[in-house]
Amino acid sequence: MSKKRGLSMEEKREKMLQIFYESQDFFLLKELEKMGPKRGVISQSVKDVIQSLVDDDLVAKDKIGISIYFWSLPSCAGNQLRSIRQKLETDLHGSNKRLAELVDQCEALKKGREETEERTEALTQLKDIERKHKELKNEMVQFADNDPATLEAKRTAIEVAHQSANRWTDNIFTLRQWCSNNFPQAKEQLEHLYTEAGITDDFDYIELSSFPLSSSHEADTPKQLVEDEA
Repeated sequence: MSKKRGLSMEEKREKMLQIFYESQDFFLLKELEKMGPKRGVISQSVKDVIQSLVDDDLVAKDKIGISIYFWSLPSCAGNQLRSIRQKLETDLHGSNKRLAELVDQCEALKKGREETEERTEALTQLKDIERKHKELKNEMVQFADNDPATLEAKRTAIEVAHQSANRWTDNIFTLRQWCSNNFPQAKEQLEHLYTEAGITDDFDYIELSSFPLSSSHEADTPKQLVEDEA
């Protein structure tokens, strides 16, 4: 014995719409859930079916007091369907018009692009030029480090870093001098602290003689003599 096939969503929608059209009355959801099984729509699916009809404007709903009522009149549904049909026909007309325009454009673009020996040769040359251009671009990438603009940017960055480093060196010299002037009795402890921090006798400003800067960025490196802390 074959199992009975359940109703599709569209069939359920038609069954529930028949309830409204035949009665032309207003219903609560719980009333529709009781009437649905009589039309072959199980009560558990009535809510989803009604909501889909509401979403498509085939069923209206409104809250009256604390209750929500649903209704649908054949005339309202007919007007809705006619409106949908009119919109679809308008969209179809617009699509057909656009299709005709694209066909005309396509035919117009084909003119002058017929397959000839000259066109084939020109396309071959174009592909060769594009390939060569790509090769040259890849080759330029290999020499990017030697680009004058790149080198100038590096010089500028080095100068900024150099000035920053020497500024901190100057701050350290100033701090050491201040400590020497204010805590002379702690000379040995301070020297031990300096050594642990890496501040030894050869600690000094950084020179840039190993990296030539452009003439526009050259500047005298500050040099400050450390007073005898003894």
